[in-house]
Amino acid sequence: MILRTELVRACDRLLDVPAFKDYTVNGLQVAGRDEVRRVMSGVTACQALLDEAAAWKADLLLVHHGYFWKNEPVAITGIKQRRIRTLLLNDINLLAYHLPLDAHAEFGNNAELGRRLGFRVEGCADGVLGQGLVWLGGLPEAMAPGALARHVGERLGREPLLVEAPGKALVRRVAWCTGGAQDMITQAWEAGAEGFISGEISERTTHLARELGIHYLAAGHHATERYGVQALGEWLEREFGVEHRFVDIDNPA
Repeated sequence: MILRTELVRACDRLLDVPAFKDYTVNGLQVAGRDEVRRVMSGVTACQALLDEAAAWKADLLLVHHGYFWKNEPVAITGIKQRRIRTLLLNDINLLAYHLPLDAHAEFGNNAELGRRLGFRVEGCADGVLGQGLVWLGGLPEAMAPGALARHVGERLGREPLLVEAPGKALVRRVAWCTGGAQDMITQAWEAGAEGFISGEISERTTHLARELGIHYLAAGHHATERYGVQALGEWLEREFGVEHRFVDIDNPA
């Protein structure tokens, strides 16, 4: 058992929350009971995950995508009201970390994705490790873009969408940024990457990939961001002796 205040303070410090200018609230978003014994983690604080947390009698729900995003309506009505009501009725704390969890050098989404895919980390294109979001690395061996796509699909359990760059046969150096980071493809190319992996794709991404000459893989927003929150939950279990359970709410996007 650990007090909520101590657990939140430890996570905020570990993820260096003040270092990030984000467009949501990082840290405790909804307060529940003071003592934490059971922590459930998941990617997004959707109603299905909240219902799982309530059924399991979780004391704290740890997510990557929480609430209170910049420019969203502030009124607590409709879906938002039902979600927050579920938390309050069951006295569950909601703890959410967005960019700090993407960037963390050990437990972050990018760190975990690179580890899962077997990439050799070389640094970031947009800052130092631990703060940058566009990670750079080398492949275990040079791969044709189709082979890289199959490798990613096998490791993530989801076939990525591949946009091949004309005239570029092999990928030796790759960049990646989990989630909705398709517009960082230019930074990846400027850093010398021959391939770029992210979660989502936009219409413009195809043209940028072809014209820049960099292979692009859209591996799924959810699929690329399942691992950081699991790693953080496992760290809490080791560090503080809480019971941790990750629940993966299926999402094809």
